[in-house]
Amino acid sequence: MQLKLTFGRIKDKLTAVLSLLVRHRKVRRGSAAILFLFLLTFILTANIVPSKSNLVVGQVSPRTFKAEKSIVFEDKEKTNEQRLQAAEKVDKVYSTDPQVVNGTQKDITDLTGKVWEIQGDNSLDLAGKVAKLHEILPFVLPADEIEALAGSPQATTQQVEGSLNTMVAGLLETGDGVSQDELEDAKKTLSSQIARMSLPKHYENFSVGAIDRYLRPNAFINMEITKQKQEEAMSLVPPTMVSVKEGEKIIGEGEIVTEDHLIKLQALGLTRPKLPWPSILGVFLLMVLLVVVVLFYLYQQNRDIYNHPGLIYLLGIIVLVVLAVGKAIIAINVSQWPEFGAQFGYMVPMAAAGMLIAILLDSRLAVLVVAVMSLILVIMTENQIRFGLVGLIGGITGVYSVSKLSQRGDLVRAGFYTSGANVVAIFIVGLVYGTPFGLLITSSLALGITSGILSSILTNGSLPFLEHTFRLTSPVRLLELSHPNNVLLKRLLTEAPGTYHHSIIVGNLAEAAADAVGSESLLVRVGAYYHDIGKIKRPYFFIENQMTCDNPHDKIAPSLSTLILTSHVKDGVEMAREHKLPQGIIDIIEQHHGSGLVSFFYHKALESDRPETVTEEEYRYEGPKPQTREAAIVMLADTVEAAVRSLNNRTPGRVEGLVRKIIKDKLNDGQLEESDLTFKDLNLIANSFVRILSGIFHSRVEYPDMSQEIERRKKNVSARKQLTGRGSGG
Repeated sequence: MQLKLTFGRIKDKLTAVLSLLVRHRKVRRGSAAILFLFLLTFILTANIVPSKSNLVVGQVSPRTFKAEKSIVFEDKEKTNEQRLQAAEKVDKVYSTDPQVVNGTQKDITDLTGKVWEIQGDNSLDLAGKVAKLHEILPFVLPADEIEALAGSPQATTQQVEGSLNTMVAGLLETGDGVSQDELEDAKKTLSSQIARMSLPKHYENFSVGAIDRYLRPNAFINMEITKQKQEEAMSLVPPTMVSVKEGEKIIGEGEIVTEDHLIKLQALGLTRPKLPWPSILGVFLLMVLLVVVVLFYLYQQNRDIYNHPGLIYLLGIIVLVVLAVGKAIIAINVSQWPEFGAQFGYMVPMAAAGMLIAILLDSRLAVLVVAVMSLILVIMTENQIRFGLVGLIGGITGVYSVSKLSQRGDLVRAGFYTSGANVVAIFIVGLVYGTPFGLLITSSLALGITSGILSSILTNGSLPFLEHTFRLTSPVRLLELSHPNNVLLKRLLTEAPGTYHHSIIVGNLAEAAADAVGSESLLVRVGAYYHDIGKIKRPYFFIENQMTCDNPHDKIAPSLSTLILTSHVKDGVEMAREHKLPQGIIDIIEQHHGSGLVSFFYHKALESDRPETVTEEEYRYEGPKPQTREAAIVMLADTVEAAVRSLNNRTPGRVEGLVRKIIKDKLNDGQLEESDLTFKDLNLIANSFVRILSGIFHSRVEYPDMSQEIERRKKNVSARKQLTGRGSGG
C-alpha cells in the first residue's frame, strides 16, 4: 500500500512537471523545432512508393529496370581490384642486417674450433675422438666420414674454416644480401663453390652441413618503404568509371542478375540497401544547419516574425507540405515512359511555398526559404542540381509575381508567370544537361506549365485555411473585403450613405499617406472603409447621414449625444467580430478615434447651466490610442476629411493650414504617442492629404445660364431678319 502511494506521488509530480514544460513557450518552440527537423529528415530519406527491389547475384530479375537518369559512377570493386594488382607488382624493398654475417661466421668458427680441439687432443684415441665428434656435430655425417674427420690434421680444418667464412661473407655482403625467399638458392650456390674446392669427401660434406645449418637470410623487407611504394602505385591507377544513359535498360525481366547489374542498380538507387544511418544523420545535421541559417536571418532582419511562435510554425508547415507534395510527385513511377518520369523533379511546386510566404509573411524571407528549399530539392532528387535550379527560378518568380497583389486574379496570373519561367528554365537546363530534344520540348512544356498551375492551385486553396488558422490577414483577404458587394459595405451604402462616401474618401486619403510613409497601404485603405461601420446602428445621429434639417441631437443632452457618438466604435468592433473581419481591421475600428475629445458636445455642455459638473473625461472616446502607424493614419485621415468638408472657402492655403493644424492638435493631445509615426512621417502625411484633398475639392469654373444665352441668340437673329426685310422693301 505504501509503495502504491509512493508511485502515485511520483506520477503526480511528473505530470505537474510535464504540464509546466508544455506551458513554457521555449519548451514548446524547442519541441516544435525538433519535430519539424525529424519530419523534414523523414521526407528526404523515406521512400513513399516502394519502387526498389532486394536483388541478389544469381537471382532472376522480377521486372525490367531502366535508368531514370544519366549517371557516371565509379565501380569501386573493379577499381580496388586493379589497384591491388598494381600494388602486388611493386618490387619489395629490402634492408640488410650486418650482424647476420658476423653471427653466421661466428657459428662456423665455433664449430670448426671444437673439431680442431678434438683433433689435437692427444689424450683421446681415435674412438674417443669419434665419440666426441658425434656429440658436437649439429648435423648428421656418415660414420666413416666422422672417423676420417677425427684423424685429419688440424691445419686442414683451419683452412676449411677460413674458406667457409670467406664464402659466407662474399655471398651475404654482395648486392642486396639474401632474403628468406632466396635462402635455399644461396645454400645451393655455396654448396657448388664447396664442391669446386676439391676437398676430401668428409670435409666437403662437413662444409655443406655447416652451411646448411648456419646460413640464414640477412635481407629483410622494409615494410614502411614497401607500403609507401605500393600506395604510390595504387594512386596512379585511375578509378574505373561506368556510364549509364537515361532510359538505358539495366536488366530485363527474367534475366539472371550479375555483379555488374547489381552495381548499376545500386548506383541508380534502385536497390533497397541496409538503412544508411550515417547518411540519415548527415541529412538531419544539414537540415539543422539550414534551419539555423533561416532563424538567424529572422533574428537579424525580421525580429517580429522571430518572436512570434505562430509565424514560425506557419513557415515550417508551408515548407513541410510543399516538400511532401514534391516527394510524392518525384516518387510517381511511369513505367511506360521512364525517361519522361525521370523529369518529374521539374514539377515540384516550389513557387507555392514562395507565394504563400510572400503573401502571409515577408517577400525577402520567401526568397531565402525558396533558395533553401531548392537545395533540399537537390538532396531529395539524389543530388540532381538541375531540379534545384529550376525550382529556384520558379520559386523566385512566384515570390515577385505576388509582391503587389491588387486583386485575386493576380494569383492566377502569378501561376502563369511561374509556368512561363519554369518552361524557359527547364529548356535551358535541359540543353546544359544534354537531354534529347524531343524529351526536352515535352518535359519543358508539360512539366513547366503543370508546376506553375499546381503552385497557383496550392496557394489559392491553402491561403484561406492558413489565414483562418493563424489569424493572419493576407492582401487577398483584404481585396475581398474591399469589394463593394461585401455585406457590411452594402449595408453601409444603403443604411448610412453619407458615412459610406465619407469612408471611401478617407480610404483614398489614408492609402496615399500610407504609401508616402511606407506602411501597409492596402490594410489602411480597407480599414478606412470599415472604420465607421458602427454608425449603421444609429445612422441619423451622424451629420453626414441627415437628409433633413432636423437634428436629433438638438433634443437631447450633450452627454447623451456624446454617448451615442462614441458608442459607434464599440458597435463597430462588435459587428466586425460578428462578421469575422481580420484583427488588423478590428484594431483600426477600435483605435481610429483614440481617446480623443468630442469637442462640439463638450463645449456645448460647458455652455449649460451647470458647467462645474462637466468633466473632460466624460466627453472622450474610450480608446485605446492608435497602436500602429496604420491606425494612426486612419485617425488623421478621418479627422481631416470631416474638417475639410465642413470648411466653407476651400482654398489650397486654407486646406493645407487646416490639415497641419489638425495633425498638430492630435500630436499635442497625445493621440499619436503610442504609434511609430515620426515627425518626418507626419510631414509626408500632411503633404499627401493636401494633394488628394486639392484634387477632390478643386475649384470649378462657373458655367453661364444656357437658357438665357439661347434667348439672347434668338433675339439677335430676329433683329437681323427685321433689318434685312426693311432693306429689301426700300
